[in-house]
Amino acid sequence: MNSVGLYIHVPFCLSKCPYCDFYSVKYDENTAKDYIKAVKQNISAYNGVRFDTVYFGGGTPVLLWKEISGLLHDIGGMIDNGAEITLEANPCCTDKDSLDGLYKSGVNRISFGSQSSDDNELKALGRKHNAAMGEKAVELAFNAGIRNISADIMLGIPKQTLNSLRKTVQRFTSLPLTHISAYMLKIEPGTPFAAQRLELPDEDGYADIYLETVNLLEQNGFKQYEISNFAKSGFECRHNLKYWRCEEYIGIGPAAHSYYNGKRYAVPRDLAGFISDTLQQTYITEQAPADLEEYIMLRLRLSEGVDINELQKLFGIEKAAVLERLGELPPHLYRRKGDIISLTPEGFLVSNAVIGILTNI
Repeated sequence: MNSVGLYIHVPFCLSKCPYCDFYSVKYDENTAKDYIKAVKQNISAYNGVRFDTVYFGGGTPVLLWKEISGLLHDIGGMIDNGAEITLEANPCCTDKDSLDGLYKSGVNRISFGSQSSDDNELKALGRKHNAAMGEKAVELAFNAGIRNISADIMLGIPKQTLNSLRKTVQRFTSLPLTHISAYMLKIEPGTPFAAQRLELPDEDGYADIYLETVNLLEQNGFKQYEISNFAKSGFECRHNLKYWRCEEYIGIGPAAHSYYNGKRYAVPRDLAGFISDTLQQTYITEQAPADLEEYIMLRLRLSEGVDINELQKLFGIEKAAVLERLGELPPHLYRRKGDIISLTPEGFLVSNAVIGILTNI
């Protein structure tokens, strides 16, 4: 049996950031213990399955670092040697004890929600840490022994300028990071930000910020391998690559999704229901693997692109039809190397339009 990925959604935060629509509730110690028990129950249902990546997302997983350390011990027999084990962490909730404990339990990759090195921008985002705390967290992780460290940069923060962005990239790339994710601020319906009149960049402003980020990170040794992700050589996130390559993974926890045995599953966004139910992997959202549009969309998120031959093998799409559609695109939006099509940074900015053209076959 091939190994699959394991995603565990940890739905606890100290407080909700005003831009976030991920499922989370206020941290409670007793509820957290009940949640971990339910997680163990759900994982045990996959007896015989092996995991080559494990990813704790949230929420703020580091709040449960002791419980997660115990969980990793309990399911250690299901995890491959050399597996990538990632945990997301907010700098405000991270200290020496938590990082030392996580490293000893097997966590070998940390992803920090750092967002910016500008204190005013962090305040505008409602973050509980300042720039100094963000840098300290990275140093503590490195000192604990973790050598695969990622940090997020938020793009399009209210009042962010190209100059403040350059300073953030400069500070981040001076730290012992191996990976940086750069995400555009997206105003989600129902969030506090959606009810505010924020001063945000227009489309041209977003494009300038994004392309400058790509350029600066490339100059500092962080190669773009996905629309929002950059890594030093060999440090691409193995777990997230599974999503974009349409590989199998199992999601545990409220709001988690799975793609397993050719079917897609979703767990309801309901912590109480997750804790009270024995198993939560029964809600099937799709009976079949990715269709043409989804496959192209996911593959074109990656700098490695999509293979025209794979489109023919998986979906019966003739090479000539793909090339005809490709001819409708401005040449600066894509690269073609043999039968591999990939997007340029400019192409990533209008990826939805490109996907629409390529899938209209």
